[in-house]
Amino acid sequence: GIYKSTDGGRTFTNVGLRDSHHIDEIVTHPTDANIVYVAAQGHLWGYNRERGTFRTTDGGGTWTKLTRGLPDDDRMGASDITMDPSNPRVLYAGMWERIRKPFTFESGGPNGGIYKSTDGGDSWTKLTAGLPAGDIGKVVVDVYRKDPRMLIAFVEHGFQPAQNSPDYRDMTKLGSGIYRSEDGG
Repeated sequence: GIYKSTDGGRTFTNVGLRDSHHIDEIVTHPTDANIVYVAAQGHLWGYNRERGTFRTTDGGGTWTKLTRGLPDDDRMGASDITMDPSNPRVLYAGMWERIRKPFTFESGGPNGGIYKSTDGGDSWTKLTAGLPAGDIGKVVVDVYRKDPRMLIAFVEHGFQPAQNSPDYRDMTKLGSGIYRSEDGG
């Protein structure tokens, strides 16, 4: 779950999301410390409802799962959340479906990818231009501080040609890699 300290880190109190298990990112609003966003992956070995993107507006007293435009099921977690440093109402979330099984690790699904909110997380739009189509795995995204229109994202995708394949160095085929947007996605 999420733990909060009000004494500079000497003590911590659990303030919720106890069943989320894996937390990838915590983002605090720059001028209102009561507004906090969380990217929760959920259980590794099973599916659960407490996974995805969450927000509190009362310092952790209550949490709301952000679902308007984001995938909302017990399979889809969030691998990242980041805030535009020049506008705290603009957020980017990486959504990731994954599960560990005894002899395999499944990563990726049709709803995985990068999502953008321009209203503080109330609603979200999936960004697809210039990104691979199909099942997307883990996504990590960041905003360049000097120019918040520039995003850098690591995207895991299923297209992985063999090294001896003619497609191995064919950069026209989108797959796993680092992607850059210069127009806010």
